[in-house]
Amino acid sequence: MSPAIALRSLEQTAVDPRIVMMSTFPPTQCGIATFAQSLSQAMTDAGSPVDVVQLTQEPTFMRPATVAHQHRSSADTVRTAQVLNSYDVIVLQHEFGIYGGDDGIELVDLLNSLRVPVITVIHTVLKTPTLRQRSIIQSLIAASSALVTMTNIARKNLISHYQVAPEMVHVIPHGAPDLRRSGNDPVSTAGPRLLTWGLISRGKGIEWGIEALAKLADVYPQVEYVVAGRTHPNVVAYEGERYRESLVQLALDLGVSDRLHLVNEYLDSDALAELIASASMFLLPYDSKDQVTSGVLAEAMVAGGPVIATRFPHAIEVLGRGAGVLVEHQNSDDIAAAVRRIHHNPAQAAQMRSLTAEMSLPYLWPAVGRSYMQLADMISNAHVRPTSLAIA
Repeated sequence: MSPAIALRSLEQTAVDPRIVMMSTFPPTQCGIATFAQSLSQAMTDAGSPVDVVQLTQEPTFMRPATVAHQHRSSADTVRTAQVLNSYDVIVLQHEFGIYGGDDGIELVDLLNSLRVPVITVIHTVLKTPTLRQRSIIQSLIAASSALVTMTNIARKNLISHYQVAPEMVHVIPHGAPDLRRSGNDPVSTAGPRLLTWGLISRGKGIEWGIEALAKLADVYPQVEYVVAGRTHPNVVAYEGERYRESLVQLALDLGVSDRLHLVNEYLDSDALAELIASASMFLLPYDSKDQVTSGVLAEAMVAGGPVIATRFPHAIEVLGRGAGVLVEHQNSDDIAAAVRRIHHNPAQAAQMRSLTAEMSLPYLWPAVGRSYMQLADMISNAHVRPTSLAIA
């Protein structure tokens, strides 16, 4: 996917801008934290070392060396602003749930205290926000020198629903580690293997994949379905493992428990790459019809597919040209038909893998890191810094 606005090439400046990122960060387990860690490392590898202001409710005493400051509550706002303003560029990750107060409203006071250029990465663009959510986004827009979305559809939504100047919004794809297969074909398994991965929670639609598995009983060798990932920690805190247990019970009720494998653990890139290599196809059966960004979809594209996904906006954008199969939401019949189509048409599956290979290079973290570094350079160079006054 090409950026909607090409970031101009820049000559190396004499002094690179000092960059700080504000975000959740490991050991916090959430998609934003993982994204921030990968992006900060990619930008560092590209030549722009990045420090981190970590959003956390619990102080981490054995924190990573890159974490310059921890923001725990609104009581830290003054000190956090001082730290952020000591850098040349701020890369701020935004999701409503990671800041304090309802919808993260406490962020607004911090934004009003920032005096250096801000690049805001907007992970969720709501078409129909509440008044409070709209107010927060408008405050973000006002405080930012540039906005980043990860898909063209998110950019269009941001411009049309929030009256943002088009030149302010840049598209940089969600990054992914290099999970590409060494060859064109997956590692041989006993039968077709469906794979879903990522943090598990309601709304991921895994139950529809299990129902589809039951409708593929006549396919031989038999189809198996692997779901890899821990339950989201926020879900565990709220309801324990009830969702995962419901999936186990559903598989028992449908008689497919021997063909469903729930891997309840965090997989690093090497372990995930090995599991991906053993899969015949990837399944993203998400319930959401508004999801404009999916890190797992980015990883699936880099890994080479074929991908079966429900018609959420990010999937429509990247799979619509034939790189995968789009299915209706909450429709196990559609999923089963897609599995049959890919399984019985190896030439078409190979064509899908070829298409994803062509499209995936901008998703690799080194390319993403360079794009953010170029944007930070551009924003820093355009910013007029106040000069020091000598007092006689």
